[in-house]
Amino acid sequence: MKIVADNKIPFLNGVFEPHAEVVYLPGGEIAREHIKDADCLLVRTRTRCNHELLQGSRIQFIGTATIGFDHIDTQWCNENNIVWTNAPGCNSGSVAQYITSVLIEMAHRESFDLRNKTLGIIGVGHVGKKVESRARQLGMKVILNDPPRERTEGSSAFTALDELLRNSDIITIHVPLNRQGTDKTANLVNQTFLEVLKPGAILINSSRGEVLNEDILLNWIQSPPTTSHPSLVTRHLSLILDVWQNEPHINQELLGLAAIATPHIAGYSVDGKYNATKKMVEAVSKFFKLSMVSFPPLSRGGILVKPNGTPATYDIMADDRRLRESPETFEQQRNNYPPRWEFTDAE
Repeated sequence: MKIVADNKIPFLNGVFEPHAEVVYLPGGEIAREHIKDADCLLVRTRTRCNHELLQGSRIQFIGTATIGFDHIDTQWCNENNIVWTNAPGCNSGSVAQYITSVLIEMAHRESFDLRNKTLGIIGVGHVGKKVESRARQLGMKVILNDPPRERTEGSSAFTALDELLRNSDIITIHVPLNRQGTDKTANLVNQTFLEVLKPGAILINSSRGEVLNEDILLNWIQSPPTTSHPSLVTRHLSLILDVWQNEPHINQELLGLAAIATPHIAGYSVDGKYNATKKMVEAVSKFFKLSMVSFPPLSRGGILVKPNGTPATYDIMADDRRLRESPETFEQQRNNYPPRWEFTDAE
């Protein structure tokens, strides 16, 4: 058995070696010649798993150590009997930690009380539910939008998108990237979306870069306000962006306009990475009927301590500073992200 794996999947080295030949390569460089005689492909988001890569190979199983799977052509895989799996919910705690840090940082920066603010959550799955819980613990009012859940569960807990946008002081997006269909999310943040926002809103995107149309956003920010907000001389929108179009080659103008900017690391806690790899290892082991695969338990690290001696789990502005100082090293910053532990380590 042969496995080809992204060499930046954490905790994976040595796990499958007793059972298979394992070849580690940079995710963005994995090509057809590398996998033509492989049975299993293990990736992150940088490997495009489509017919151009997979055609003619003997790949039977693809595992991605990520929540999202838009980098996998799932329809082609299904049609060609290639089983694939992702890791839903693996880093939901990490993203909730990121959003909580954003909320506290912006409240401090703009001198407002979170208890007087309404948070609109678009997409209330594994991540959105934890963000909702954290926001309520902070005393915020919360509005939810999730059309798939609303169709299944009824409308009582959910709000239409335009109503959420009109009534939310802060909006955070936690949707998968759907390029078509009833629940299309590509270009969700478009002209119509932006025109409905409350003046002075805070918009957070930590889902996928393509959910936000960057060209439309830049034009909207730089154009005169519409008559719906005649009191505005200029538009004001606080942007918090963790995901970008065309990563790792991000838009420098948008970077300059963002209140907080980070290099796609919202879900990059040690805990989240461990959970993703563990789920993937379990799925591979089950599919190939591998026995005695040993996956080590997570060894917890120490609590980050602020200069004043108080415990903290995450300094989001350190990530912001690194990206602004060196945006050209976006991918290196992701690949060499310093250890970050989730809330439970400091609670």
